[in-house]
Amino acid sequence: MIDLQSEINSNVQSALREDLSDIGDLTVSLIPEEKRLRAEVITREDAILCGTQWFDACFLALSPEIEINWFARDGDRVRCNEKLCDIQGRARAILTAERSALNFLQMLSAVATQTKCFDDEVAGTAAKIVDTRKTLPGLRIAQKYAVKCGGGINHRLGLYDGILIKENHIIAAGGIAAVVKKAQIISASAAFVQIEVETLAELEQALNAGAEMILLDNFTLDQIRQAVSMTQRHSDKKILLEASGNVTLQNVRQLAETGVDRISIGGLTKNIQAIDLSLRLYDL
Repeated sequence: MIDLQSEINSNVQSALREDLSDIGDLTVSLIPEEKRLRAEVITREDAILCGTQWFDACFLALSPEIEINWFARDGDRVRCNEKLCDIQGRARAILTAERSALNFLQMLSAVATQTKCFDDEVAGTAAKIVDTRKTLPGLRIAQKYAVKCGGGINHRLGLYDGILIKENHIIAAGGIAAVVKKAQIISASAAFVQIEVETLAELEQALNAGAEMILLDNFTLDQIRQAVSMTQRHSDKKILLEASGNVTLQNVRQLAETGVDRISIGGLTKNIQAIDLSLRLYDL
């Protein structure tokens, strides 16, 4: 089980180490040590807020007495020009932590906001928006947390907690039937067993082998509809179907209306543009 607070502390220490090395912030030495300031963070665009714990931890790691007062919480929808928080404390600590704190808040809010856009598009259907392992190295837990804040669902966290059989696994293991049988034997240590198929013929093989969770990779809309129909005819037992590949905001609704259970999107965590946030300083 992931300890989120430990993960936040690790992320923040890594970010601050990048900025400070063993020397520290040379520029803030120009500012009197006793100087205190007030700051506020403003959003310059509509967004889903995410990353407040990472933001706070950046400042508190440098100055535990810094006070941060939030006017919104992770998962809240915030509007352009809305004030998100007030900060008070030592000027040196505020200025040193500013960039790392904003980096976390901008990036995680971007993931949450993008996820929410996709989640809104499939509202009213049975389909759920799911993330992937296409995350920034070292920030997977943070980004998957942001996906949940945006209304999405986490897929496996890593290679250790679920079995996802892809094309190369099938080739190496000797075919679909053989690899599904092997996975069923060792599945007790996995949260789920899923197999990826690229054609309707491979889907038929997976169904015949007893697969209960199937990923339809780069299927056309018509092929997905056929896949849903084939799966429903095959067994009375519920078999989860997931669509993946080239999913956009323009086509995700059509994908959801085919009847698939899940739609996985690597772009939730990979193709993101930071939310525009501004930190302003004021004298106390």
